[in-house]
Amino acid sequence: MPLQVYNTLTRRKETFEPIDPGHVRLYVCGPTVYDFAHLGNARPVVAFDVLYRLLKRLYPRVTYVRNITDVDDKIIDASKASGEPIDSITSRTTRAYQQDMAALGALPPDVEPRATEHIAEMIRLIEMLIQRGHAYAAEGHVLFSVPSMAEYGRLSRHNREELIAGARIDVAPYKKDPADFVLWKPSTPDIPGWPSPWGRGRPGWHIECSAMSWKHLGETFDLHGGGLDLIFPHHENEIAQSRSAHGTPVMARYWMHNGFLSVNSDKMSKSLGNFFTVRELLAEAPGEALRYFLLSGHYRAPLDFTRQGLAEAKAALDRLYTPLWTPDPFLPAGAAPPAEADIPADVVDALLDDLNTPLALSRLHALASDINRSRDPVEHVRLKGRLRKGGGLLGLLQQNADAWFRAPSPGGTKLGEAEIEQKIAARNAARKARNFAEADRIRQELFQEGIVLEDRPSGNTEWRRA
Repeated sequence: MPLQVYNTLTRRKETFEPIDPGHVRLYVCGPTVYDFAHLGNARPVVAFDVLYRLLKRLYPRVTYVRNITDVDDKIIDASKASGEPIDSITSRTTRAYQQDMAALGALPPDVEPRATEHIAEMIRLIEMLIQRGHAYAAEGHVLFSVPSMAEYGRLSRHNREELIAGARIDVAPYKKDPADFVLWKPSTPDIPGWPSPWGRGRPGWHIECSAMSWKHLGETFDLHGGGLDLIFPHHENEIAQSRSAHGTPVMARYWMHNGFLSVNSDKMSKSLGNFFTVRELLAEAPGEALRYFLLSGHYRAPLDFTRQGLAEAKAALDRLYTPLWTPDPFLPAGAAPPAEADIPADVVDALLDDLNTPLALSRLHALASDINRSRDPVEHVRLKGRLRKGGGLLGLLQQNADAWFRAPSPGGTKLGEAEIEQKIAARNAARKARNFAEADRIRQELFQEGIVLEDRPSGNTEWRRA
């Protein structure tokens, strides 16, 4: 089954056909680094991380670019409000973003370009647009001429009135058309700026991604991803800039957008104040549980965050890790060892169908049930390997099962591993002395602290946190 993706550009599911089957190129819009990332910011990272993992399985070479926007008016405003220097803010929040996304199991992109390192490419792109009649300079600004591009609005499907009403752009006397948007704007001495043919200034938001994707992926590439909220104006304007500068029929062949994340049925946003940062949620639950939660809904569908939903995600992972935690049965004498496990075909097929992660997760759970029922030692080991491999394609189940079950949970038992091991040793001594009442008392005491014991056939006693 070939990879199918829903293409926002055409509004239909299509078979993915790369420009070069030997090298697939993917660009995803990254963060504006002025504050900690919230869970809504993490949703595209996790969704497109699964796409990246799948593409790497299907093609010999994949280049994944996810940018860092480190010049923006939001950053300037944050610096003015706090007094912290801009470089300090962007360095600190970039590190926090990278740490938080790693905690969610996201692979780092192949290239993570920073906007401030690509000013020369932005200026060159703007010059090309002016030369081709798609942009003009006015009062220290450079603006893209929307009427110069006949197909402007194709991605968002907006009519002209909607384009003007929804563009979130200032009405200014130097604009030739109300829909025209800024490519370059002047900077006062107290804010960041770079020399340019139009005076000292800084780039508009949209030109940044056009320049960085051009630098690292070329004039035309395969896939562009981001949140649904970026379709207009950001992605619409990226297309306008890139196509008009290079004279190409498309910028990216496929455009993929993830749905909104809400909180208790209200849209998550910083303006409403109803958001949770990834960092604060990591203090409440493992990063893998947050990842599972984000994958529990289809990436294009709305997803509502509740703490109950997060707890259910943790419990679902417990069920998947349990067969990986249980010991393998002894192989019969002379039995051949199991062959190396492969990735379950039905998990791959689910992801090939426009990243159907809920279906892929359900198939992992079916596989876990097969392991629990299996009595054949060779088959048992093989199925466990398949569960790990299938989980790996989703960025799950790669921890040691002991580590998963022994990790302290917020609000859980205060007992440390050393104290737990001491109590288990005392219980084992009581059992050896045939003092079963004391052994049972210690077991019950640990259970009340959220520690579950399992006596293995080997004679060892293993433990996990409930």
